[in-house]
Amino acid sequence: MLHYAIVFFVIALIAALFGFSGLAAGAAGIAQTLFFVFLVLAVITFVINLVRGKG
Repeated sequence: MLHYAIVFFVIALIAALFGFSGLAAGAAGIAQTLFFVFLVLAVITFVINLVRGKG
């Protein structure tokens, strides 16, 4: 999921470079959403592993 967030971020940067502001904003929004979903899932996984004693 982090991979897709980075891909959309790069797409947003390239689109902004060429002046496609609407596409850049859309790709940046998708990248931001995917990054926050990744963070939430990473924290949940970390907490579950700590509770189970595997940490």
